[in-house]
Amino acid sequence: MKIPLRWLEEFVVLPTEDPAEISDVLWMLGHEVEGWEVLGAGWTDVYVGKVLSIEAHPDADKIRVCQVDSGRGPEQIICGAWNFDEGATVAVARPGSALPGDFSISVRSIRGVESNGMICSEAELGLGSDHDGILVLDGSPQIGTPLAEILELPDVVFDLTITPNRPDAMSVHGIARDLAAHYDLDVSLPETGGETSNGKPRVTVTIEDTAGCRRFVAREVVGVTIGKSPLWIRHRLQKAGIRSISNVVDVTNYVMVELGHPLHAFDADSVSGGHLDVRRARAGETLVTLDDVERRLTPDDLIIYDEDGPTSMSGTMGGLRSEVSETTTNVLMEAASWDPPTIMYMSRRHGLRSEASTRFERGVDPNLADAANRRAALLVADLAGGSVLDGVIDVLPEPVSPLKLELPISEVSRLLGPGFDADYVGSILARLGMEVGSGDPISVVVPTFRPDIAIPADLVEEIARIHGYDRFGSTVPVGKNGGLTGRQHRLQALHRGLAGAGLNQAITLSLVGKDVIEKMGLSTSNLVTVRNPLREEEGYLRSSMVPSLLASVAYNFSHGQEDVALFETGRVFESTPSDLDSRLPGEEERLCVALIGSFGIGGLHHDPVPVDAHLGLALMRHIADLMGLDVRVVSSRRPGMHPGRSGDVTSGGKAIGYVGELLPSVARSFGIGDRVAVLEVSLDALIEEPPTRLVTPPSNYPHSEFDLSFVIPPEMTASEIFEATRIAGGSLVESARVFDEFSRVGEGRRAIAIRYRLRSPDRTLTGEEVAEVRTVMIAAGESLGARLRGAE
Repeated sequence: MKIPLRWLEEFVVLPTEDPAEISDVLWMLGHEVEGWEVLGAGWTDVYVGKVLSIEAHPDADKIRVCQVDSGRGPEQIICGAWNFDEGATVAVARPGSALPGDFSISVRSIRGVESNGMICSEAELGLGSDHDGILVLDGSPQIGTPLAEILELPDVVFDLTITPNRPDAMSVHGIARDLAAHYDLDVSLPETGGETSNGKPRVTVTIEDTAGCRRFVAREVVGVTIGKSPLWIRHRLQKAGIRSISNVVDVTNYVMVELGHPLHAFDADSVSGGHLDVRRARAGETLVTLDDVERRLTPDDLIIYDEDGPTSMSGTMGGLRSEVSETTTNVLMEAASWDPPTIMYMSRRHGLRSEASTRFERGVDPNLADAANRRAALLVADLAGGSVLDGVIDVLPEPVSPLKLELPISEVSRLLGPGFDADYVGSILARLGMEVGSGDPISVVVPTFRPDIAIPADLVEEIARIHGYDRFGSTVPVGKNGGLTGRQHRLQALHRGLAGAGLNQAITLSLVGKDVIEKMGLSTSNLVTVRNPLREEEGYLRSSMVPSLLASVAYNFSHGQEDVALFETGRVFESTPSDLDSRLPGEEERLCVALIGSFGIGGLHHDPVPVDAHLGLALMRHIADLMGLDVRVVSSRRPGMHPGRSGDVTSGGKAIGYVGELLPSVARSFGIGDRVAVLEVSLDALIEEPPTRLVTPPSNYPHSEFDLSFVIPPEMTASEIFEATRIAGGSLVESARVFDEFSRVGEGRRAIAIRYRLRSPDRTLTGEEVAEVRTVMIAAGESLGARLRGAE
């Protein structure tokens, strides 16, 4: 937002005009100053003059001889423009003056007639692009006044970034109010007085959607003449970065910049049926906006209707059908207050970000509507002629009342330290336009133009802001030291462990296309659809991290990297409602790993390990050991995963993810070969605080080992026979591992060989004790349908 200093000074008399000092103050007040520009007159010795007489040139048809007084009495000047008459007030460049472009003015003879200077156009002064005629000044400026004074030059324009929570600061007056509070000065309001005529608007207004439209104020100005705005208003708008259009439209922009309330001007005679209604659009309706684009409306759009249909997009852009044009004679000036989320969604959906929508998205005070509307209507009458009818349309579904808070002085001292008594605190809050009571706690009435103040701590922040942050002394903070939470520490440990194992961290987008999900064979029915995606191929939120990571693997592979090992921690989403908020989609944090080629660094006596399901399983066990988890992997069938080389990962009897190889067809669809190892597990399960474990001292007694080979039926997994026999062995089983598999035992059966190690903590086991445990293990296996290999 651009704020000219000379415009600011209309409302507050600042003690300095030093742009560096004012910039520092604005920063202190919380308004980021992106920069400032010093504007000076691009000319010298140009004055206000009056055309006393005009005569024809004796030897030229296209130029005239003028007698002009610029403060030094009548002087003869030759001029080729014909857009002015005797009595016009003009800009005169005297001999010796310099105009933009190093153009010097001197006494010249034109066809035998002497010319003492030049009557200037806007283009010649660098004020615009109008070459068609000279600049005719409005009003009755004093003859001989330097033109720079009329145009408020020199000037400084500050380029500010206003935080979203301060809609009141999105105006010249709002910034003036903050500066006045800082310097403890008076701030004035724009002039809203003026004469009106008897009568009321011919248009009536109803609000069907009272949640979307909080207030609708309108006045009618009759008998206007559409034309060019006066130079002063065009020049102020130019400094603020707004292009001049016409006197009526310029007024709406001028008041918006001045007070922060956007307005819209209707051609009152073009309002069909003399009635406006504010409601949501119906599906299939269209509206041609002022930019001559036909907009297809949806029920999410808040539209102003007349009897012929949609006529304006609320708070965003007017309609072409009801715009003010050169033939307009009666203007309906509207100042409405709109629901911020409604305007934000509508402007983004249609790609129509404007100065007005930017302000309405932040929230415009409904109680400002009437003052802004009156100011604009009277300015139109002043600049475009006509008169303002004294009847006012003011539809207010629900009045907005100021917020009342109580602020204990002890709370100010607790947050800011000593030195803030009740009188000082009250004076600061009063400077900000708040009504302040006496006593402790202080009662404070917060004006409705400050929606960012909701609790007493917000008032304390305002006190600190106006007091000046640089006036607070340095203190040593007390209380608990900051630092990472236990969860954050464990997440860091996980990242370091994976990086230390030789993997690289990737960060991918959560946005995917449906085709990528379908490549994995995953269901697309639970995908969360993005309503307005930047790209059609990224129109969904991912339900699995594997496709996103595979795309990164494929990118590396296509650039000559045959060995790729990536991991990522991130979120996945599904269309079922979240447990925390039913309005939001469900989401979960996960760890995902994808590997191709070979893993590890080869050496003189060993080669890197080829990527396969065994490597994925080993990496899963490395992660479990790193995070102190006890996990099991059970064979399973998952979409996109190889049925014989993948399985579900469980911890504490609960499934937390899966690990294994992709189907070769899936891997080839991503363009990365046949063998791809992946794992995807719940991040919460990995980094949650592990349960407290009791540590048992190691036994000093010798162990006893034996092997059992079971013939198992085709449907039985190795983990089933392994778990059953290990549990049957009881506390004496120190370790167990599968060390062999033999598949040629007939009838589709296979043999699984397991090595058990037994040890007692308090004695040496006898042969009888070992034999007893062995017998119990064999019985447990037989109960599942397995038999000991070699037994009759």
